[in-house]
Amino acid sequence: MQTIPSSVRIQIPFLAIEGADHMPGIPAFEWPKKDLHAAIIDYVEKRRTFVSVGNDGALTLSIKSWLMMRSRTEYRYTVRLESDLGPTGKPPITSYVAEAEEKGSIVRWVTASDRNPIERAVQATLDDLLAQIEADAELFR
Repeated sequence: MQTIPSSVRIQIPFLAIEGADHMPGIPAFEWPKKDLHAAIIDYVEKRRTFVSVGNDGALTLSIKSWLMMRSRTEYRYTVRLESDLGPTGKPPITSYVAEAEEKGSIVRWVTASDRNPIERAVQATLDDLLAQIEADAELFR
């Protein structure tokens, strides 16, 4: 892993949730944007891909996000991140796409049952996204 010698600002301009479950007695499928934003910031800080993460970063990582839930024999959760990275206030230098799918339970009684598969899918997607960014570290030196 190569650390990019710049600070980064993380933006999530778009979050779509598809496949909301509206069966009687089951709460609607939810994923607050602020939870995703906090999870991404925490992950990027711990991974140390950039020198720092903050509101005034030299680079901006803009992440459009989708969370899709489908039911086959079990629930499946897919997280897709389409990201642009470049100097703050200027057009992006490069773009990335990362996607991961995780299996959930066969039945879904409460939204708490969504948490673990969503967290696993987010982790796998962020692993892929940051690996792609780190492979391009020379672009940002």
